[in-house]
Amino acid sequence: MILIDNYNFKGKKAIIRVDFNVPLNKETGEVSDDTRIRGALPTIKKVIADGGAAILVSHMGKPKNVDPHEGDPKFSLKQIVSAIEKYLGKIQFADDCAAADEAAKNLKPGEILLLQNLRYYAEEEGKPRGIEKDDPKYEDAKKEIKTKQKEFAKKLASYADVYVNDAFGTAHRKHASTAVIADFFADDAKMFGFLINKEVEAMDKVLKSAQKPFTAIMGGAKVSDKINIINNLLDRVDNLIIGGGMTYTFIKALGGKIGNSLCEEDRLDVAKEVLAKAKEKGVKLLLPVDAVNADKFDKDANSNISKANETPDGWMGLDIADESIKLFSETIANSKTVLWNGPMGVFEFDKFAKGTSAIAQAVANATQNNGAFTLIGGGDSVAAINKNKLADKVSYVSTGGGAMLEYMEGKILPGIAAIRGDK
Repeated sequence: MILIDNYNFKGKKAIIRVDFNVPLNKETGEVSDDTRIRGALPTIKKVIADGGAAILVSHMGKPKNVDPHEGDPKFSLKQIVSAIEKYLGKIQFADDCAAADEAAKNLKPGEILLLQNLRYYAEEEGKPRGIEKDDPKYEDAKKEIKTKQKEFAKKLASYADVYVNDAFGTAHRKHASTAVIADFFADDAKMFGFLINKEVEAMDKVLKSAQKPFTAIMGGAKVSDKINIINNLLDRVDNLIIGGGMTYTFIKALGGKIGNSLCEEDRLDVAKEVLAKAKEKGVKLLLPVDAVNADKFDKDANSNISKANETPDGWMGLDIADESIKLFSETIANSKTVLWNGPMGVFEFDKFAKGTSAIAQAVANATQNNGAFTLIGGGDSVAAINKNKLADKVSYVSTGGGAMLEYMEGKILPGIAAIRGDK
């Protein structure tokens, strides 16, 4: 596999799959968070510094049933040109990603071309639009779009000499620009960008060469959302900390009293299986011992504290309390590898954010004081790290979201396999 560090782009045109699906201010249309743009800069700058030209391709949002040649202004990448130019200087823009032949052909070394939103074309995702799955014609439409997807990917590939995938957040999708396009480049002309390289290295360090003790912290609302990653991690970790809403499915499975707390009644057996598997493998599984309860799901709800398995009737657990924070923090402090995915409570309500913030601090302390390798992934976990200004105090903050989860579950990601050849 070719590494971008060792590749010389001089005289080459590189088509780079970036993730510029950035949030926009609804009133002004300006980029409100340019983290993803900044994340792609090292790869783009490497191409330009070598004397190559960069063709940037990305999606934005989920435009449906639009004329691909006209698109929908709400999802136009033209809106972010100025945000990119702030870091890279003047760039060019092509209004139609499937009709950029001339723009690509005329691109000179040192120049950058941004193509219009790939998802204006159904061919990018490879899924039929305007037809329901129960329609008798759906399967035929699906076959047709898959054929067109290859043609679309071939068209994109024709613009460049080299393909670089630097969009980890979409690596779990078999889209034209993330996986199919790689088929049209030789092995020595396709590679990962710096961002994907860092993501994969960080996750492989956790999954394949973790220093012991290894602690995984799993939060979030539902056991069903995390069961695959939990099962995969039980073969690797020494400690598994469970927090968030899914706590109460486990507590009820153990016979505890959960009041009105969130519970997946149809996952009680799954929770029992996880508990049994952890015991069988010698994994220390930690559940909260106390909780902050609310009388309703509201940021201004009344609150009290109880044992986690003795939630009063009419109340629901929305955060971990002090004893649980102490228990979890001590375990994290003694760890050499930490993976954190998911909040400890309803982090979006300040009144119930203390537990999540405390875990963020504990993870940062383990990194700084104990030399632990710490990997953070998942929207609320990342938000907690950022809110507490601790991003530079942990080892790695993943941009991956769903892609990270699937990788941690042991799944093969199409965007990774297309270049690395995973099977």
